[in-house]
Amino acid sequence: MLAAALPDFITVWIQCSRPAAVQLMFSLYAVLGLIAFVLYRPLSPAVELAEEAPRAPLRRSKRLVYGMAALFGMDSLGTGFLVQSLLALWLYQAFHISLTTAAAILFWSSLCSAASYLVAVPIAERIGLINTMVFTHLPSNILLILIPFAPDLATAVTLLLARSALSQMDVPTRASYVMAVVEPEERPAAASLTAVPKTFAWAAGSMISGYLLTLSTFGWPLVTGGVIKAVYDILLLIKFRKVRPPEEAEPVTD
Repeated sequence: MLAAALPDFITVWIQCSRPAAVQLMFSLYAVLGLIAFVLYRPLSPAVELAEEAPRAPLRRSKRLVYGMAALFGMDSLGTGFLVQSLLALWLYQAFHISLTTAAAILFWSSLCSAASYLVAVPIAERIGLINTMVFTHLPSNILLILIPFAPDLATAVTLLLARSALSQMDVPTRASYVMAVVEPEERPAAASLTAVPKTFAWAAGSMISGYLLTLSTFGWPLVTGGVIKAVYDILLLIKFRKVRPPEEAEPVTD
């Protein structure tokens, strides 16, 4: 995120135009992709854990997985309204900030999001996976809806950072929940079916978000995405609050 500010500095350091500086950044991005390829290339299937359960298509868990896939797709649709490039564009339109300032804001936002991954584990141990997903994600979406109504940049950034600190706690807990509530042999199929709709929904949300930004400088993408994701949280709690993973099931007493 901080590297996104480099074009501002490159134009000064080597006295080039801004388009040339941005093109250089794209080239650097491509080089990083090649480096990642070189690092992954020596790996072999030997690094993978041996599977204990044979793979099987969905049977007993089919209805459960389809319901989760639909809801996760809804959440990804809302997430598509919030891609960071469009968020940076909205910040520029609303507050006329520089590229360097936008990079710094998104840098701290990303750090808060990363921290939320780690905090999710102890919270889930205390209140359960579904409760962690809903009761951290719903407040983050309320904060998201409030951002466009912020009177100044400082307030908007404060809301954004607070939202980021809560926004990703549902990601590890969601993956854990899916794997826990289906049969072991159905886990690969469940992972695939809950992932594919998210990709398509995310793309649709991004396209609609870009169109909304052409209509108004008001943060309609943030409001729309926040509302969609908040509705997802409520539906998730209603539909799956009684479907508990084995480790959360109440012990049977004689």
